[in-house]
Amino acid sequence: MERKKSNVFSMRLKVARKAKKLSQERLGILAGIDEAAASARMNQYETGKYAPDLLMATKIAEVLEVPVAYFFIEDNRTYALLFIDSLW
Repeated sequence: MERKKSNVFSMRLKVARKAKKLSQERLGILAGIDEAAASARMNQYETGKYAPDLLMATKIAEVLEVPVAYFFIEDNRTYALLFIDSLW
């Protein structure tokens, strides 16, 4: 795990998790994190203390049914242009 300089990932993670009505623990377990560490690890990701590696970010994105890029594109407008508008 690496230190996170920006909170874009953590902010978007929290929004997507809440939209799916999942607890931090449940999301972590569904993403493959051991039950004993799932809640604490997801909390660290959401608070920005640590950022997951790309593999874990991909697993989390799959569970939340969002493109992994959703977690890294800072500008909502750019995200909308790349992903949301292309769905229509």
